[in-house]
Amino acid sequence: MPESFDLIVIGSGPGGYVAAIRASQLGLRTAVVEKDAKLGGTCLHRGCIPTKAMLHTAAMLDEIRSADKLGIDVPDAVLDLEKTHAYKDGVVDGNAKGIEFLFKKNKITWLRGFGSLTAPNRVRVASEEGETEFEAKHVLVATGSVPREIPIAPSDGQHVIHSDHALQLRAVPESLVVLGAGAVGTEFASVYRSFGSKVTLVEMLPRLLPIEDEEVSAELGKAFRKRGIEALVDTKLESVDHEDGGVTLQLSSKGDEVTLEAEMLLVAVGRAPVTENLGLEDVGVKTDRGYIEVDEWMRTTVDGVYAIGDVVNTPWLAHVASAEGIAAVEHMAGHEGARPVDYRLVPSCTYCVPEVASVGLTEAQAREQGYDVAIGKFPFTALGKAKILRHTEGFVKIVRETKYDEVLGVHIIGAHATDLIAEACVALQVESTTEELFRTMHAHPTLSESVMEAAHAAYGHAIHF
Repeated sequence: MPESFDLIVIGSGPGGYVAAIRASQLGLRTAVVEKDAKLGGTCLHRGCIPTKAMLHTAAMLDEIRSADKLGIDVPDAVLDLEKTHAYKDGVVDGNAKGIEFLFKKNKITWLRGFGSLTAPNRVRVASEEGETEFEAKHVLVATGSVPREIPIAPSDGQHVIHSDHALQLRAVPESLVVLGAGAVGTEFASVYRSFGSKVTLVEMLPRLLPIEDEEVSAELGKAFRKRGIEALVDTKLESVDHEDGGVTLQLSSKGDEVTLEAEMLLVAVGRAPVTENLGLEDVGVKTDRGYIEVDEWMRTTVDGVYAIGDVVNTPWLAHVASAEGIAAVEHMAGHEGARPVDYRLVPSCTYCVPEVASVGLTEAQAREQGYDVAIGKFPFTALGKAKILRHTEGFVKIVRETKYDEVLGVHIIGAHATDLIAEACVALQVESTTEELFRTMHAHPTLSESVMEAAHAAYGHAIHF
């Protein structure tokens, strides 16, 4: 008889391992199948964590270059890329060991190998030692995603690269074109500009970070121009020619033809779900364009089989996958506090310089949905702590509706925006009014005062601006 579990999770990323820990806490005998040598999935090894480590190096490099303005005499700052990779890899390895410790603490079994379904309640694990089948009352698919390839510019790891390659470059390219101005594209553009590359962003849509509020996109464009990052929006890639030592790109931009030459092209146009060879079709799990179809509890079309994270058509965000994993296992365990994920309240964070973060509706979305909208904006230039840090670009924007004064959305561009957004997430979760935000005492001097000040501004009585 095959060994049996209450739950087998396929994939150990931030969706899979969080789901496994919560399942164990709820009393489910749990195993996780992972084919990589270390736990943590794409987010830890090829996504969120290594990217942010490189962004931190880039930010520190920029700070040191301007340290003389703080009264600190520092010789010319020189990037040592090998040491940068060593720092990044150390962060990743430490986190991977942390997950392994959590598995032991929570008595979660790690099944090493590639997992696939042979029946709704059976998982085959294939490894170098052979194949073994296991039984499970529930199966949770959390296999994540990979960088999306495009036929016009397939990656070769040398002159046409994707985000995985960008994390491992052993030399800084003299020039870099980034195709796609979403979170991944803008973050790598920011990193390599700080590292010394001449960077050009190419975006098919009319603005950078197209999912963000329009004013935020415009502010980011202005900040990038100030940093020397050129951005071509409303621009489509038509062809790529490989030349000695680089690429030549043919673009169409607002009716004009544009030619760009660069050492490298980074394709950052999204991610594709990893759902092939999992046996999904064989057991009757329905998919659409590679994504697994699920209901609000993350249940697939087959009883006992759930799916979360990048394999379902929800935002490609680690915190979304984690929340979906918790919702799924609490539902399968019959936990009375289980609740489905509210996708209206998903925070969006981009860690470029300046950082961008948002939650809730943009101004345009709120107006389209028929709300009577009032806006409050507060610039970081008017904030004492921002002046101390010498990071005064950007603003906080609050979107509120006037009938009940509910906060509909908060949009931040500026220093530490990805941390400041947490207050806004709580505000939307508890259906806070704007008045409650500005009546809440905020410590001085802090960057968080900007949220309070924007709330004041939304009422028409900004204090410091």
